[in-house]
Amino acid sequence: NRGWSAGEGFYGRGMRISERLTMVRFGVSQAYLWPDGDELTLIDAGQAGDDAAIADAVRGLGLGTDSIRRVVLTHGHNDHAGGAAAVRSWHGASVLAHQADAPLVRGLVGPPTPVLAEWERPLYDSVVPSVAAAPPCAVDQELAGGEILDFGGGARVVPVAGHTPGSVAIHLPEHGVLFCGDTVAEFQGRVMLGVFNADPDQALESLRGQAALDVDIACFGHGDPVVGNAGSALRAVAG
Repeated sequence: NRGWSAGEGFYGRGMRISERLTMVRFGVSQAYLWPDGDELTLIDAGQAGDDAAIADAVRGLGLGTDSIRRVVLTHGHNDHAGGAAAVRSWHGASVLAHQADAPLVRGLVGPPTPVLAEWERPLYDSVVPSVAAAPPCAVDQELAGGEILDFGGGARVVPVAGHTPGSVAIHLPEHGVLFCGDTVAEFQGRVMLGVFNADPDQALESLRGQAALDVDIACFGHGDPVVGNAGSALRAVAG
């Protein structure tokens, strides 16, 4: 089920996915807000300039931007990390990223060159040049994988290298929610391996690792979330 009618609703620029989960849709990618009381965790931050939509979505939840205590980046690409510096500047929210992608987030290196299948090249050429450059952003906590973060009842950091060397998924076992970043995508009702991978074989193995998790809701960096029995959808792609 790629819809979410049971919890559907709009709050400012946010779209309610479930009772506790809000998606913020941007022009290219999307981010997610997870509340714990009056504190929010932001998963990804869009590209530069998308912070206005994030602020609007937070206000739509009846909270202020000071409620965002942490920004967890699934990877360092511009369309996911580009808004992080602005969000951090509001009230000092901590920015977390995997140690392998932290130099990219800090602006010290460029993104890894993807290995493109022939069908991906026209898509890459049409999408990537339109993404704004990302302002360098401090990384307050470097992740290695396996950490349990203090939100969502204990959020587990799952290393899922392949899209980038430092890609991570965030698993909330208590709630059956998985944030996949760009390791998995949805397009026209079909769940698929994410595109533009630095190491496609490694990306596929990372997808298989996520498919083995107990997941009811899977949230992607691009495309509609899967709400209800999402593990089956992931396993069908993983083979």
